[in-house]
Formats: sequence, structure tokens, C-alpha cells
Amino acid sequence: MVMPAPQVAFVTAHQEEVPLIRELVGRLSATRQADVRARVAGVLLKRVYTEGADVKQGQSLFIIDPTPLKATLDAQLANLASAEATAANAKVLARRTHDLAPQHFVSRNDVDNADAADRTAAAAVQQSQANVELARINLGYANVTAPISGRASQQQVTEGALVGQTEATLLTTVEQIDPIYVNFSQAVGDLDRLRRAQTSGRVQLVDQSKAQVDLTLPDGSRYAKSGTLDFSDAAVDSATGAVSLRAIVPNPDHTLLPGMFVNVRVTSGAQLAFRVPAAAVQRDDVGFFVMTVEADDKAGIKHITTDRLEGDVWIVTGGIASGDRIIVSGLQQVRPGGAVKPAPWQPPAAKIEADAGPAK
Repeated sequence: MVMPAPQVAFVTAHQEEVPLIRELVGRLSATRQADVRARVAGVLLKRVYTEGADVKQGQSLFIIDPTPLKATLDAQLANLASAEATAANAKVLARRTHDLAPQHFVSRNDVDNADAADRTAAAAVQQSQANVELARINLGYANVTAPISGRASQQQVTEGALVGQTEATLLTTVEQIDPIYVNFSQAVGDLDRLRRAQTSGRVQLVDQSKAQVDLTLPDGSRYAKSGTLDFSDAAVDSATGAVSLRAIVPNPDHTLLPGMFVNVRVTSGAQLAFRVPAAAVQRDDVGFFVMTVEADDKAGIKHITTDRLEGDVWIVTGGIASGDRIIVSGLQQVRPGGAVKPAPWQPPAAKIEADAGPAK
């Protein structure tokens, strides 16, 4: 008894342009980070910001006891006043000496000495002015401000501690996280294959600044905002054989935090490929393959090159050609070279609509 040919459903392969996507793993980092340090020695009086809050550039963060710094400024102001008085006396003496010189009441040496004293006194005034300015700057450092806008972290030194005595004591850190960087790497072999594919015309790469980057968070959810690739290292890391890449992503709600690991989906262009239902793709010892309906309605087998799985569809880059009839259902009874009874395949959603018929 001859067994009837098994019924199979097939889809016809059509080559099309599909996005060129790579799935990688990245880590987030702040776009700008600044250490806030004590620039003068003194006792830390208080913290005037909320830890973990956003601060603006120039906003006061800490207060260092200004009393000794104010006293130093007052002393320098007194020195300046003394220097200015000395300079005024020296200028009067020099002018008087010049007036007496034509009558030969003073010697030429006295004139030279008076001029030298005048110049020395003027220089002392300039030095005192510089000391006053330095003391005023140091007094300003008693109010420690944010060097950049961003999120301020925990304070590193408690009130009452002596800071800035031998070094610029770290008080806190301010990080700018909107936008935020995503650092990741890609194997140099993958980049070489992409360049060769571009040369052959099978792949079209966009400019680096136009490559779209999407993130998947640790809980598996997709981050709503897309970023762009903004940096590619010119050298290969000898330890990993990979090229360092970096993307910049908007982060207005501060959902993304520095140090987080995320899955990075980079869309860097388009490639010629086929979309094949996942139900049609099988695997053996050689690799992935599909069963096809040949011209004589007999089953054939073709090993394929897959790029990635998108939901219930495989992106196939090689092994099949446009017009191939790929078997999607009925595969259990199909054998290579065996006769089959083919019919076009309908996706589950389309089949349900067809069975339901027109709406009444």
C-alpha cells in the first residue's frame, strides 16, 4: 500500500533589506564626573546639600570654617595699607629730591637712591595687593561649590573634621548622568566581516554618529529612549581582541545609573537577508537547516546561515535563494527526497481570521 504524500505548508523566500543589528553587553557611566575637594585647610563646619540630590554648577555644598582665613585677609589688608603708606612717602621723597637736584643741594647719588626707594615701595605695594587677592581667594574657598551640574553623592568627611591640611581632601563627587554613556566592545573579527560584507554590497553601514543604540535593562524591560554611537576606539585591545565603543543615551528621568550592566542593541545599517518563520528552522550536527519543496514537489534540505532570532522569525543571510519554498508545518512526516503535497502557509493569526469568515 502506497502511503499518500504528506501535506505540508510552505512560505516563499524573498530577499529584503533588514536592519543590521548586533546584541552586545555594556556598562553605564557618567558623561562627566568631578571630585569636590577642600582647597584650603580648615575645619569642616557643615554640609549644605542633600546627598543624592541634583545640584547646579556653583551651588554651595560645604562650608569650611572661614574665621582664620578672614583673619589672614585682614592681616594682608593691613600689610597693603602699610606698603601703600611707605610708597606714598617714598614718592614724596623722590619728588623733593628731584626738585633740589638742579640747585645742587643733593648729590646725584641721593637722587638715584630716592628713585630706587620709590620703585621698591611701589613693588611692595603690588606684592601686598597680590597677597590680599590670594587671601581673598582662599576665603572664597571656604564655601565649597559644585564644579559641574549633576547628582551629588554621599559626603566623604563628617562635620568637625580637619580637611585640606596636607592634601586636597575629597568631600564628595558630582556626576552628570543626563545624558549617560554606555561603554561596550565588539570583536574585531565581527567588524572585519561587516567591512567585507559592505565591500561586497550585501551590507550598507551608516555613519557612526547615525548608528542607533537601544538598551534592555537588567529586569528584561526595554528602555524607552534610543541613543547613538558617539565613539569608536582606533586601537584593538590586545587582551580581548575587541574594539571599545561608546554610545550616548538620553536619561532625563535618571532611570539609568552609572555602573549598571545593560544589553545593548546596535542598529548600524541594513543587510540583504530573508525572514524565515522559526518553526521552519531545524538543527543537526552540521548546523541550522530548512526543508524545501523542490520543483517536482519533493522535499529537499538546505543548510542556512542565520544572523539572529527576532521573536518567531529567523533572519537568514545565506543558504537559500529568493523563490525557494520553505516548509513551515508538516515537517514531522517529511523526508529528504520524499514526495510532499504543498500548500501556502498561513500565520496563526491569519488562519484564525480566515476560519472565522466575514463579520456578520
